[in-house]
Amino acid sequence: MTGFSVLKPRTEAMRTRDGTRLVADIWQPDAPGPFPVLLMRQAYGRRIGTSLCYAPPEWYAAQGYIVVIQDVRGRGASEGAFDLFVHEAEDGADSVAWAAALPGSNGRVGMFGFSFQGSNQLLAAGEGCPALRALAPAMIGWDLAEDWAYEGGAFGLRGNVGWATQLAAETARLAGDHDAQAALFAASRALSFSGVRPAFPPHGELLARYSHYARWRDTPLDDPYWRLISPAARLERIVAAGPAILFVGGWYDSHLPGTLAAYRALEGAVPARLVVGPWAHFPWDRKIGALDFGDAAVTDIDRQQVAWFDRWLKDQPSGPDGGVCLFDMGAAVWRDFPSFPEDTIALPLSGTGRAAIDMRDGGLELDDTAAEAEAVTATERLTLDPWRPVGPCGGAFGQPPGPVDRAQVDARSDVLTFTSAPLARPALLAGPVSVTVEVETDALSFDLLATLSRVTPSGAAYPLAEAYATLAPGTGCVAMRATCCTLDVGERLRLSLSPACFPAFPVNPGTGVAPWMAALADQQVLILTIRRAGSRLHAPLRRSDQE
Repeated sequence: MTGFSVLKPRTEAMRTRDGTRLVADIWQPDAPGPFPVLLMRQAYGRRIGTSLCYAPPEWYAAQGYIVVIQDVRGRGASEGAFDLFVHEAEDGADSVAWAAALPGSNGRVGMFGFSFQGSNQLLAAGEGCPALRALAPAMIGWDLAEDWAYEGGAFGLRGNVGWATQLAAETARLAGDHDAQAALFAASRALSFSGVRPAFPPHGELLARYSHYARWRDTPLDDPYWRLISPAARLERIVAAGPAILFVGGWYDSHLPGTLAAYRALEGAVPARLVVGPWAHFPWDRKIGALDFGDAAVTDIDRQQVAWFDRWLKDQPSGPDGGVCLFDMGAAVWRDFPSFPEDTIALPLSGTGRAAIDMRDGGLELDDTAAEAEAVTATERLTLDPWRPVGPCGGAFGQPPGPVDRAQVDARSDVLTFTSAPLARPALLAGPVSVTVEVETDALSFDLLATLSRVTPSGAAYPLAEAYATLAPGTGCVAMRATCCTLDVGERLRLSLSPACFPAFPVNPGTGVAPWMAALADQQVLILTIRRAGSRLHAPLRRSDQE
């Protein structure tokens, strides 16, 4: 790709419908054009630009695009108050219309960016922007109450506090409150959840003053506020607008549920394509957690995005119009599917009641027709001791995230493990994972972390999919993240269940008090009795003789 020479960037401003001035930097090819426009609306300051995940703006401009990196309302040099996601739909639509009318534009606009910069694309698309023809949202929230602020009804404690602290520090800086900025910076380097109420951190007053944190923590999940800020609430309007959408996700990204939910909601209704790699939230690289997935994992998302935008903004077919491309974390190759695979089989659990004490005791039967030989009353006991709650280990919730060996965590006496026999032939996992559990307890509610791991012949256990959920006694389902991995001969699958994942999530006291409102004094020992006959792992398992 030879490319265009690019003019020196310039800074321009526009006015939203309510008169707020928004500032943007613009890169433009040194040629008469006309060219399509690529717009990114930044919450971290336009000078950050594309640097976290993408090639620089001038690279995109050299491919024949006018590139606009804009400070959203209340950030960078833009006017107004930053109110997380509240203004992004209308401001986004106004920005698209302004960008489409820039000198040298052909009137077609695409948007790109990840995380906040990904979700705000869908909010803008829900406003019915005629000029907005294509999107490339990466690692996004779709229903922000369900797949960003909370997971399975549980408040994402460490993730929410960490992100709010970052945003609050910038808000304080822009307000000239440099003491608060310094205090927030210091807090971000040593987050503490050991106070009287873990979800009310020591710098909570600054978070309440300068961020959304208290609002996200204290607003009920059925409050209309969540629909106001969620792209999912604009589904019908996004479909009516009909932009072509390239979704990008990561198997270990905390936002993977939102990315998959958005793709599933829009697949077939608009031109849509999904690419999921072996990545955490960023960077997108070959080395994640403890594993190196090889050169194939370093997929050129920049060129894939340009091919997508060339197709829909320049009418130059240069790649697939849709479909799904998933990275196989076992074979270290990319696999193409016409749509996201959804088929699963139910795998029974076995054991003698000692699965929490002896990792050799609990079994996972790799045959959906297998019947448990024991009595239907066979149970496993799981105990939560709030003095020593289980913490995250790799996966989407750990620090670092990714495939980190969790064998030592699995060996704890407050973690149930169910491990399959070694595979006699290769098998492919590709699709969603979930677990159904039948639980008896005298607690009013309890939490469960479910993790599916790939166990190597040496005994290392690398997480493939996981989820956290707040459940009530009885039979419940924990919808885990999806995965794609070829299991080799001699490898095993393991399902791990634990009643906590602190401080990724608050410890549930089981008293009916919301865990994120609870104090340390509310926490108590919980006993969970899991009936194996009513519990199943639902896995997208296909053996080599079934492919």
